Amino acid sequence: MDVSWEDFGWERLGDGTGRRRLPRWDATAALVAGADGALLYDTGSTLREGAELRAQAEGLLGRRVTHIALSHPHFDHVLGTAAFAGAEVYGAVGTAELLSRGAAELRADALRHGLDEQDATAATDALVVPRHQVSGDWTLDLGGGLQVLLANVGPGHSGHDLAVLVPGSPVVVLCGDLVEESGEPQAGPDAVPARWPAALDRLLELGGEDALYVPGHGAVVDAAFVRAQRARLADRFGVS
Repeated sequence: MDVSWEDFGWERLGDGTGRRRLPRWDATAALVAGADGALLYDTGSTLREGAELRAQAEGLLGRRVTHIALSHPHFDHVLGTAAFAGAEVYGAVGTAELLSRGAAELRADALRHGLDEQDATAATDALVVPRHQVSGDWTLDLGGGLQVLLANVGPGHSGHDLAVLVPGSPVVVLCGDLVEESGEPQAGPDAVPARWPAALDRLLELGGEDALYVPGHGAVVDAAFVRAQRARLADRFGVS
């Protein structure tokens, strides 16, 4: 599949796979396109960002996004989901319940981080929760022989961390905020530090030595970076 990712401000990662680093919080949104379906990993921090991602994805592919996977339930990764009407939405098990009862807390967190009040209210009022909850591994067939793996690898950065493995040459692992490159990994009140190193071990197991690891914030990294970040987190939190 030959699409002009760079023309849309996206970074091409592999055949049919690319990502965009969104402004302000440098959060990643990634797109994986098969012959029949297209998966978007994370949807931005506002409905406007979601609508822009939808328009760009449709411009790149000439068709709509059919599936959405949410890396974890933090505002800068989920608040654009309502812009994708009709898409099947996936999250780690527990994400749907958390978002269903936590819209007010999500809005408050967005406001604490400086999101415009009108944008925060509009997005949380339209909040979409995952219909499909991933408790282990879930394979999605996007057509043309492309099967991507949704893997519940957490908890770690949050209580509900979902990674995506995209096969190919190279293999691409979408990590969410389990891995961050543009700053030290953030551990908020919902982080589970004792489990975070094990989550990174699972990412490395999925991708292997030669994979591209796509962090939730920052530049694409390699396995050595993930191992080094794992070691720092284990030392920081006093876990093995």
